[in-house]
Amino acid sequence: MTDSTGSNRKQKRFLRGLLSQFAIVGPAIALVIAGFFVAYQFVAPAPPTRVVMTTGSAAGAYNAFGKLYAKAFAREGIELALRQSAGSLENLGRLTKEGSDVDIAFLQGGIGKAEDHPELISLGSVYFEPIWVFVRSGTQPRRLTELKGKRIAVGAVGSGTRPVAEGLLADNGITSDTANLLTIGSSKASDALRSGQVDAAIFITSVTSKIVRGLLTTPGIALMSFERADAYVRRNNYLSKLTLPQGIVDLAQNLPREDTVLLAPAATIVASPRLHPALIDLMLITLHNAHRHGGHLEAIDEFPSAKYLTYPLEPAAERFFERGPPFLQRYLPFWAANLVDRLKIMLLPLLTLLYPLFKILPPAYNWRMQSKISRWYKDLQALDDQLHDKLITLDEATARLDHIEDSVEQLTVPVTFASSAYTLRLHIEFLRRKVEDIRGTTPA
Repeated sequence: MTDSTGSNRKQKRFLRGLLSQFAIVGPAIALVIAGFFVAYQFVAPAPPTRVVMTTGSAAGAYNAFGKLYAKAFAREGIELALRQSAGSLENLGRLTKEGSDVDIAFLQGGIGKAEDHPELISLGSVYFEPIWVFVRSGTQPRRLTELKGKRIAVGAVGSGTRPVAEGLLADNGITSDTANLLTIGSSKASDALRSGQVDAAIFITSVTSKIVRGLLTTPGIALMSFERADAYVRRNNYLSKLTLPQGIVDLAQNLPREDTVLLAPAATIVASPRLHPALIDLMLITLHNAHRHGGHLEAIDEFPSAKYLTYPLEPAAERFFERGPPFLQRYLPFWAANLVDRLKIMLLPLLTLLYPLFKILPPAYNWRMQSKISRWYKDLQALDDQLHDKLITLDEATARLDHIEDSVEQLTVPVTFASSAYTLRLHIEFLRRKVEDIRGTTPA
């Protein structure tokens, strides 16, 4: 029975201790929670799990690289949906169309103007896309002026080849009035050149294109070397002068059979302002992994690059090219880095609230514990004064001492305040003896 009573007493004392501590800590916790709730309203939304990218034709390099990017996104739990197109012009239209769900696009350098689409941002250039001018000829042509009066395939409607080809031809005095310009796609243009339906064809595609390899091996078709490449580059800042080394396409067949000077815009990645910032970081890392190894015309770590752009470079991309991937992205999975980055604003209430609370809570807690003891000294002092002035009977004084003693026994304080609690009990006993001494000296 005694053990059960003692156990119940300990449990009640423990619960009272918890309630007493919560009275101090509870408001602080509520304040911190309220601060976090307010700060959470400013946390950026999570990135979408699906983003749309427009590429190019099914057999083109844009679509091939798009598939490579999609695999990298899938490993991070993001779907990169690819949409094929006729080329850069169609991609630009999709990217700028009101209500479009396209967020990212391949765009050939020189397509569109930044002042016409100020909302677009570049994430970097990724590789060179040479301009190939193949001509039915027994000798290698050197200038576009040699094509005046010829039948020329200049690319399909919607492709990036057509505006670039027509612009370069116009610089050389070749227009639809002085030549027969045919707007047909790459595959059809290649077949027409072989069959003699056209005299020349202009392509903008990668070195590894099957069309390029096929035409280089076709007798009677020659690849033009741009004799005045430096002038073209000065007149068109989106172009670069490249040398296609002898044998780079195929060493066994020695293709091409001599060094050839080419002009090349760069393939660029352009995004709409709708693209989530976290996905910008993911795309930049994906581009770095996909293109840093270089190629036939690109040196190692030359791409992705902040050069050869038509549209302004996105600030995060600029930092990426200057400093590398963000700190969190280097050491954490994408989802974890993104979560930490989004929630870093929550540090504001943590720092502004917890620090002063840590400074205030210990003194407040000490004051609270000490006040639980010191408040009874007021009653003891008042009782002692009443005894001295004979304003209270001895029986009333004894009853009040019993009440105070019972209340003090219910007190629950930490060990550090136990000495004060026991000192209070000694003073209660001291006053009780004083009452008994008065009782013993008082006549019956």
